[in-house]
Amino acid sequence: MMTTDSVDWAHVDRCAPRPVFDQLRMQIVAAVGDGRLPPGTRLPTVRALAARTNLAVNTVARVYGELRTAGIIETRGYLGTFVACAHSTEAALAEAAHSYVMLARTFGINKCEALQYLSAAFESDSVRSGGIRYEVGHTAGTLCGG
Repeated sequence: MMTTDSVDWAHVDRCAPRPVFDQLRMQIVAAVGDGRLPPGTRLPTVRALAARTNLAVNTVARVYGELRTAGIIETRGYLGTFVACAHSTEAALAEAAHSYVMLARTFGINKCEALQYLSAAFESDSVRSGGIRYEVGHTAGTLCGG
């Protein structure tokens, strides 16, 4: 079992425009994605990571909670928190994509429009706050070939 005694993959910049929560979450996702945190790696405890990054324990706990929900990490009882197998990330994304498609269809949104919403979400820094205003009709030529 691999452990992470150092957290050289986690650097939080309080002056950056992106919230520290998002910074830490994305850094863990990136470290898992590029292999710095391979499947099966034991992550620091919430308290240890909070101390090393100078963040509140609740902030780190929320990051771990969201990553656990997404299938990127898993908690093994008293043994700790570990990077889940690589297929969990793909499965979580496929599940989210399927849910999104079903929701879009419920609202009568076609594929082209749905892709515009995704594009706008990727380009926005305010995704988490729900503050995005989508203007789907104005970008149809970009993504829909028109």
